[in-house]
Amino acid sequence: MVSKLCWLYRASGPTVSAMKNSEGQRVPEVTFKTRTAEGQWKDVTTSEVFAKKKVVVFSLPGAFTPTCSSSHVPRYQELVPEFTKRGVDAVVCVSVNDTFVMNEWAKSQHADDITFLPDGNGEFSDKMGMLVDKRNLGFGQRSWRYSMLVDDGVVTKMFIEPEKEGDPFEVSDADTMLKFLDPKAEQPHDVLLFTKPGCSFCTKAKELLHKKGWSYEEVSATPRNLRAVSSKASTPQVFVDGHYIGGAQELEGYLAKLG
Repeated sequence: MVSKLCWLYRASGPTVSAMKNSEGQRVPEVTFKTRTAEGQWKDVTTSEVFAKKKVVVFSLPGAFTPTCSSSHVPRYQELVPEFTKRGVDAVVCVSVNDTFVMNEWAKSQHADDITFLPDGNGEFSDKMGMLVDKRNLGFGQRSWRYSMLVDDGVVTKMFIEPEKEGDPFEVSDADTMLKFLDPKAEQPHDVLLFTKPGCSFCTKAKELLHKKGWSYEEVSATPRNLRAVSSKASTPQVFVDGHYIGGAQELEGYLAKLG
């Protein structure tokens, strides 16, 4: 699967010379073995994923691993709407894991807007020149961390993590890809809402955010967490980019000032 020369490079850790930049080339033709939500096997070809589409791909060492679960996948999920606004048809995550693992990982990440492709045999990663030896961690062969923009099957841009000990995560992140797509892109606001069922002011706050086009995370309020975050018992309690805004009325005023 992997040439002897590349194996010699990678057995002691990946090097820059072992990493292949495929900009200007077509993605390799492979078949991904997937399972549908109904429990049926389904072969998905490279052509089905990339033909006549603009696709953002990010590949990582393994499902359920720390950086992949806490940073890499969540941020791509958050920025899917921003990618869509800029003409991206799909965001795809590739990992050398089987389809059962990838499906369960997708569920646990609540990443409904990302397509998880299981590269179980490492064939896609190998042909991309990104298969590395992780036997020192008991992982066997895995993908090096990278991201790429693929337009109708042709790689137009790749961000490959540099040669460093451990698991570098510096350039394959979602924000870097967004900046490549649109250098003037502003990062979406991080909005958190504490709400209660039946709260009309909570409904108003959500309507204001929808009208503004801002996504948000909603948390079910309890007396304890309300006291902890704002020392107030009323709902909603709204936070934007780490700053406490207040309730629905304060949010309306805040958004009005932004224009």
